Amino acid sequence: MSRRYLLPLILIFLTLLAVAAHAQTAPGSLGSLLPSPEHPKDLAASLKLLVGLSVLSLAPALLMMLTSFTRIIIILSFLRSALGTQQTPPNAILVGLALFLTFFIMYPVWQKMDAQAVKPYLAGTLRYDQAAVRAAVPLRTFLLRQTREKDLGLFLTLSKSPRPRTPDEISFRVLVPAFVISELRTAFQIGFVLFIPFVVLDLIVSSVLMSLGMMMLPPVMVSLPLKVMLFVMVDGWHLISRSIVLSFN
Repeated sequence: MSRRYLLPLILIFLTLLAVAAHAQTAPGSLGSLLPSPEHPKDLAASLKLLVGLSVLSLAPALLMMLTSFTRIIIILSFLRSALGTQQTPPNAILVGLALFLTFFIMYPVWQKMDAQAVKPYLAGTLRYDQAAVRAAVPLRTFLLRQTREKDLGLFLTLSKSPRPRTPDEISFRVLVPAFVISELRTAFQIGFVLFIPFVVLDLIVSSVLMSLGMMMLPPVMVSLPLKVMLFVMVDGWHLISRSIVLSFN
């Protein structure tokens, strides 16, 4: 297998290990199922196979929950609803665009993970547990930069965890759900802003039709082409893509 195809699998593998390594080792938690990093040889072959299968099954969830994908796909869905174009663009196109924007935004993070963890791991200079800890650093930085303190405080309180003194002490068990709800809030805020011009256009069209006595004509038949024309004239896809990327800086 070439390194081009091996790198994403290793990054996903190290991400899962990083989440597991920083999880609190309470009974029944993922961290309690893995052996101590001081004794990596205790990891049996059957458990290695189990971890590998878990990586493959959790890969879609990791892609959606630990990257910018959640915010992007929600914003694009709001945009399609605001335009009122039903299934245009199709779901496959929206998901594909969201994936490529996600790769573009997350590329600097993955580049750091590659330099700090993947390359030394492939070269044999790091054990898997050491590579997992190093891979977690860029990912943690990205998640913390996009997460609100209020959301972090909520899950710290719910988990009854001690207040961390440094960002490195924040467990992924707390950080990941806080990041997700922060992303949802940001996506809904941007979606609300997207709706405003299209709602104003709908109100104008409805008022004009009523004043002309054309109450039997559905307003959507007039407003839909006007909204599409307005979106094209302002180069909407360029503006949306630019706004999404800049929202992560």
